[in-house]
Amino acid sequence: MRKGIAVSPGVAVGTAYCIHEIFVNPDTKRLEDSEVTAELAAYESARDRTTADLNALRTKVEGQVGRDEAAIFAVQESILRDADFTDKVRGWIVDDRLTAAAALHQLLNHYTSLFARTRDNYLKERVNDVRDVIVRLSSHLSDVLKPETDALDGPLIIVADELLPSQAVALGDTDVRGIVTQAGSQTSHAAIIARSRGIPAVSGISGILRQITTGDAIIVDGREGVVIVDPDPEARSAYLKLEREFVHLRDELAVNRDLPAMTSDGVKLELLANINGVSDATTAAAMGSTGVGLFRTEYMYLTHPTVPDEDEQLATYQQIIDASPNSTITIRTLDIGGDKTVPYLGHNHQEANPFLGWRSIRLSFEHPEFFSTQIRAVLRASRYAKQQGGAVRLMFPMITTIDEFRRVRQIVRRAQQRLAKEEKEYADVPLGMMLEVPAAAIAIDTILPVVDFVSVGSNDLVQYLMAADRDNPKVSHLCQPMAPAVLRLLTNVIRTCRAQSTPITVCGEMAGQPRTFVLLLGMGLRSFSMSPAFIPSIKELASHMTIAQARGVLHHALEMKTTTHVKRFMADQLRKISPDSVLFDTA
Repeated sequence: MRKGIAVSPGVAVGTAYCIHEIFVNPDTKRLEDSEVTAELAAYESARDRTTADLNALRTKVEGQVGRDEAAIFAVQESILRDADFTDKVRGWIVDDRLTAAAALHQLLNHYTSLFARTRDNYLKERVNDVRDVIVRLSSHLSDVLKPETDALDGPLIIVADELLPSQAVALGDTDVRGIVTQAGSQTSHAAIIARSRGIPAVSGISGILRQITTGDAIIVDGREGVVIVDPDPEARSAYLKLEREFVHLRDELAVNRDLPAMTSDGVKLELLANINGVSDATTAAAMGSTGVGLFRTEYMYLTHPTVPDEDEQLATYQQIIDASPNSTITIRTLDIGGDKTVPYLGHNHQEANPFLGWRSIRLSFEHPEFFSTQIRAVLRASRYAKQQGGAVRLMFPMITTIDEFRRVRQIVRRAQQRLAKEEKEYADVPLGMMLEVPAAAIAIDTILPVVDFVSVGSNDLVQYLMAADRDNPKVSHLCQPMAPAVLRLLTNVIRTCRAQSTPITVCGEMAGQPRTFVLLLGMGLRSFSMSPAFIPSIKELASHMTIAQARGVLHHALEMKTTTHVKRFMADQLRKISPDSVLFDTA
């Protein structure tokens, strides 16, 4: 049994499938003499396709972003053409009879070791370019992430170092019942993906890939953050029973999708969905969401083979609108940086403090044409939404000062003027801010006059307030949404927004967690945005409590001095309010 971070509730019993093994430890079999020529041909084909990828990226980025930003792909092309690079791969295939994938893995180890010995920072950074090239080559060699499910017994539990957005997309319709990662936290990519799909998940289990191989029996308990490898019959039987109970309750609650979300004393609530793409929007509608509170557009960029242009973005937004009929869609502009990077925006280098550095709106300001392309696509999508009986809101991440938002409004006005000049139809949209910087939260009353709505990004707000990287296991224990300082700050923000009649939503993970939902309700919040899978259980929880009850719980919680006391108190309160909701909570 291994203990990690509980990131997505529920229980799953299945067969391990280690993504790590496919590339990091590729098949070590030796090629037969008759297979060498075909393997060389496969490598050359992958090389040609990778060259085409890089050429297309360089051209597109140069046109949309700038020549300097496109230079990274010229560097990667030169690496791909490098004679030593190619000769080593061919040599290992011919002389050592390695597969092309195994040869690339060996090459990556070679360059990593070589660059590690240099003191030149520029050369140290080139290993990231080499890694990018090798990953691109590997993706063309084989469909590395789609498992041969016929060879494995039962539903799959994905085990990986970290599950990236592109990897999740590659899994497609595979029957994935659980996710375990070595890296990550409650707000990592893997956690967000797991929650959006309603998949139990545990993160932060260091070294798990050294203890487990594909085909092993494994249990994931996403409520307690526990993973059991090769369970005995008694443990397997007990967890299968828990899994059936969880699935049964989840399916039973999904029936409430057509019922209004309200408390037992009749106060109506807005339960919105956080989505990463069209499939999430479809799921959200099926779960009973009343709209999209957060469309994370960065996943559109992270999973796109090149750079999505204005028409491609517009098409995606229209698909989201179609999947959410008669609803309001809140689209957040590109939130890249920190743990999410794309090389064509200058993030091929390392920052000492990436979460406090050149990211989100700060990066968008540095690339006005790139930024404007997204804004134009959203404005055009707003026109489409109104024609379909819905609406669009535009939200900007990591706003710190009122001056930044004034600058945002100027950029939007210029985009509108250009669209009008080009005779392209568009519609005005409400402009809102993502509240995730403590400075903005403390001075929220001074910023509200220039914003149309506020959405609290509690994931980042908590880590910035607590000065603790949520993805660093050494300090992640400090990133607690039920910390007294977090509760006091949020109480003030929500009350200030309500006093000034500014719409406010919480779209961080707090909104979909039963214990923190109760506290936010007590603070006066009435609009919540969460992973689609959580909507039925939160709707059910709300129906078991009154506003007065939530206020009373909050009053007691605010008097407590430690996070531990708040968490224990809220666990007790949750069991009293709605015992079934405990199944959907995380420790």
